[in-house]
Amino acid sequence: MQNRWAKSLGTLLMSAMLAVPAFAQAPAQARLQPTVLIVGDSLSAEYGLRRGTGWVPLLEKQLASENKTVRVVNASISGDTTSGGRSRLPALLAQHQPATVVIELGGNDALRGLPLDMTAKNLRTMVQASKKAGARVLLLGMEVPPNYGAAYATTFSGLFPKVAKEEKVAIVPFFLKGIADGDNAAGNFQADRIHPNESSQARMLANVWPELKKIIP
Repeated sequence: MQNRWAKSLGTLLMSAMLAVPAFAQAPAQARLQPTVLIVGDSLSAEYGLRRGTGWVPLLEKQLASENKTVRVVNASISGDTTSGGRSRLPALLAQHQPATVVIELGGNDALRGLPLDMTAKNLRTMVQASKKAGARVLLLGMEVPPNYGAAYATTFSGLFPKVAKEEKVAIVPFFLKGIADGDNAAGNFQADRIHPNESSQARMLANVWPELKKIIP
């Protein structure tokens, strides 16, 4: 009786031991799949749009159409600033271990009139942290309307390529090119005239994709 009990217990233990590796393989397999981490604001968080119609979901479809096995993590938050992104980034890098990081922040800094030297410092810190974590970086540049003043607008738009050049990372000089600077710009935005509408999302992806595809593993 005791021998049969011991034999049964041994069988159960052996089964459990064999089952553990199969269960434990899932996280390891997930880590083998390259991750693109997007840290942005409302422009990337589908603000005012139907779910699944923003440029980030369109990016996922683009990757699938090209048979690229890449996981996209959209960590964008509406209203976020470079300071918010800077504070959130370390935990995101630790959690997702991305191969590529897309930084789409800065527009809300300008809307709030925050010091541009602080914006540049935050972006630089985020880029450096991403590189230190082993990720390639794409910085999405922004511009502000002329009513902010020529000097402010020039300094703001110039800080993105400056940081990208200093840190030797990829850049899209103006994320909303062809949307905010066209003849019919108003028709490309939602009623608030700040957020691109659904029909503009494909153009946003078209602005990002040529540079992003170069740094995706």
